[in-house]
Formats: sequence, C-alpha cells, structure tokens
Amino acid sequence: MKIFSYIKEKFKLLYNKMVGEEASSSYIARGWAIGMFFGCSIPFGVQLMLSIPCAFILKGSKIGATIGTFITNHFSIFIIYPLQTYGGAKLIGLPLSYDDIKSAMMEVIEKQNYETLLSLGVDIAIAFAVGGLVMALVFTPITYFGVKYLVDKYRAKNEKNNQ
Repeated sequence: MKIFSYIKEKFKLLYNKMVGEEASSSYIARGWAIGMFFGCSIPFGVQLMLSIPCAFILKGSKIGATIGTFITNHFSIFIIYPLQTYGGAKLIGLPLSYDDIKSAMMEVIEKQNYETLLSLGVDIAIAFAVGGLVMALVFTPITYFGVKYLVDKYRAKNEKNNQ
C-alpha cells in the first residue's frame, strides 16, 4: 500500500500548489483549464509549447497551464491515447478495433516520435484528434469549475480560521 500513500502525497502537493498560488481563483482555474485542454487535445511533447503562450494570451496561471498538461504523462498515455483514439474512431464511424488502435499507439509510445505517429495513417490520426478534442471539450470546463471551487473553498476556510 506504499504506492497509495505516495500518490496521496503527490496529490496533496499538487493541491497545495494550486490553492497556494497568489492570484484570483478564476486566473488560477483558467490556467489549469488551458493546461487540461492542451493535455487532452495535443500529442505529448508539444503541449507546453502551446499551453504556456496561450496562458499568457488568455491571462491564466502559467503554473496551472504547465501542470494541467500532465493529464497525459508517461504513465497515463498507455490508457488515454488508445481510448481517445477508439472513441474518436467510433464518433466518426471508422471501423478500427480497440486492439488495432492499442497496438499502433503502443508503437508510437515506445518510439516517441512523430514519424511513427504519422506512419499510422490518416484514419488513426483523425480518430486521435477527434477523440482528443472531445476529451478536451469535456474535461476543460470540469477542470475550470473544479479548480475554481477548490481554491474558493480553501480561501474561505482559511479566512474563517483567521478571524
């Protein structure tokens, strides 16, 4: 059960980083939502190059925009990428099986380059993009309102305790 205490500790650090940032709750939440959007919709490795400039443009937390992209990381992409590609394939009516997608994605993950991703073909690339966009459209507002709620709740509790 050591892994659970490790994960709990990491989430606690992440939470403290989020609520401890000195800015408005909407600014913090906007940054995290930006990071989540790019973390879901853009392939691993390019996300930060887009999320941080976008956070400057949209006036969101750069810390949140950075950490928010970590929805896709070295551990989660083994689950997220095949699922998002399979979901995208189903949405646009492509006859791709989950097993085919999973084996193709594992090759991309193993080699970690865009040549391998592009060699999979247009069907899988489109399915990946559609699935990622749908994930982003679902998780971005959830992230925004969830982070804003947590920050506001934390601050209200601290304000009450300091009175």
